[in-house]
Amino acid sequence: MSFFPNSKVNNKKRYQPNLVSLMSLCANNYFLFLKIQADKTGIDEYRHFFISEHLAYVITVNEVTRYTSLITFEQQSLQHKTTNKVLLNAIYPRMSVRLYHDAQMAEVISSQDIYQVKPRYDYPNKQMHQEDEKQQINQFLNEWLHLCLAHGQVNVELQSEL
Repeated sequence: MSFFPNSKVNNKKRYQPNLVSLMSLCANNYFLFLKIQADKTGIDEYRHFFISEHLAYVITVNEVTRYTSLITFEQQSLQHKTTNKVLLNAIYPRMSVRLYHDAQMAEVISSQDIYQVKPRYDYPNKQMHQEDEKQQINQFLNEWLHLCLAHGQVNVELQSEL
């Protein structure tokens, strides 16, 4: 029983994910990944995007199957090298993304300390995840992809024909 019987705290609607919005965001992320990866789609291939003298992003292909690929997308500092892994994880975001080639979608499957991102979290919760954590993480990926496309510089290897 609430101290305020007519308050909306007890009557709060449970968050429902907007599947249309999430699916279109994942589809948009997939096509942005296709642009960014270019020809780097094999296992252990990677692409560096240099944004400034202090900031870079690295996309690494970890797994390739017939219908999916698993990619790691991480932010790196170019000047501050440290061996403290806990500090690196806190400062520089990292996420794993599954590309579904048949559905043409890219979905964040892990980010920082979240190893299985749920579509909805009850709020408040012990981990302090937002109700729409999955939507927000995929939106964050979208912003990273746009940043890399707009401002990223890539070291391209030229091959001469003999």
